[in-house]
Amino acid sequence: MTTLCRALWLEGENDAALRDSPLPAVADGDLRIESRFGAISRGTEALVAAGRVPESEYERMRAPFQEGDFPFPVKYGYAVVGEIVEGPAERIGETVFCLYPHQDRFSVPAEAAVPIPAAVPAERAVLAANMETALNIVWDAKIGPGDRVAVVGGGLVGMLVGSLAARIPACGVTIVDRDGGRAETAAALSCSFAAPGDAPTECDVVIHASASEAGLATALDCAGFEARLVEASWYGDRSVAVPLGGAFHSRRLSIVASQVGQLPPERRARWDYRRRLTAALDLLADPRLDILISGETRFSHLAAAYAGILSNPATLCHRIRYD
Repeated sequence: MTTLCRALWLEGENDAALRDSPLPAVADGDLRIESRFGAISRGTEALVAAGRVPESEYERMRAPFQEGDFPFPVKYGYAVVGEIVEGPAERIGETVFCLYPHQDRFSVPAEAAVPIPAAVPAERAVLAANMETALNIVWDAKIGPGDRVAVVGGGLVGMLVGSLAARIPACGVTIVDRDGGRAETAAALSCSFAAPGDAPTECDVVIHASASEAGLATALDCAGFEARLVEASWYGDRSVAVPLGGAFHSRRLSIVASQVGQLPPERRARWDYRRRLTAALDLLADPRLDILISGETRFSHLAAAYAGILSNPATLCHRIRYD
C-alpha cells in the first residue's frame, strides 16, 4: 500500500493548506520519521507567507528539504521533533530533531536526524532551530564576562539570546521591548527589562532583533563608545533607514550582521552545522525556556490557524502537536 503524508503548503499570500501526497519507500541510508511536535518561527515564516522574500534571496532562503519555489506555492518550515520508525534497528524509537518543513511523516538521510539529549523533553526540543540562531548571534556579538548587554526586541530569538548572554559570568542583560508583558518572561530568563524610552545606555554589546526601524534607532542609542551592535533582524524585501547621523561616528560604533546560514569565520575551522545544532540542543536542557512556548495547535487545524498565529504579536514559539 502507498503511504501518504500530509504537509502544510503556502498556496498564495497568507493562504495555507494541508496537502496529502505519497511518501516514497525509504532509500538506503535514510530514516523514516513520524512527527510528534513542530514549531513555527514567526518572524521568518511571516515574511515567507506574505511573499516578501526578495528574488535575490530565493536560493539563500531555501529551507532544508523545502519543496516548491518562492514566492508560491511553497512548503516551508524548519523545526520538527519526531520518532524514527524505519531505518537501522539500533535507531528505531529514537527521538530526533530535524530541520524539515511542517509535515506529519517524512524520510531524511540519517545524518539529518539529530538525537535529542535525554535531559531535553521533546516538547521543548522544538526550540532547537531558534536556539541555534541565538547561539550564532552570541558568537557574532563576542560577548564576554562582565559585559553590559542590551537586546532590543523581545521576540523568541531575542529572548533566547538574552538567556544565553545571562549565563555568561557577571553579564548584565536587559531585554528592551514595547510590550511590557514581556517583563515577566525576561525575568524568568535572568534578564532585566526596559521599555524603549528607558533603554540602557553605554552598553558594551547591543543585539537588535526587533525587525523595525524604531528598534534599530533604539539599539544605536544603547551602544557605548566603540560598542558592537549585532543586527539579527531580517527585513525581507523592506528597505530601512539607519540613523547614522548624530554621534554614530564620534562614538565609533560597529554594526555587524548575523545570519544563521553561515558560521562565524573564527569557528569554521573546527565547527560544522551539525556540531552547532547539537550544541543548541544541549542548551535546551533548561526548564525556564518552557516560558517561551506561547501556544499550541494540532497539525490537523494548522492551515486554518496559520495566518492568525503569524499575525499575532504575542506569539513567541507556537508549537505544533502532530495528530
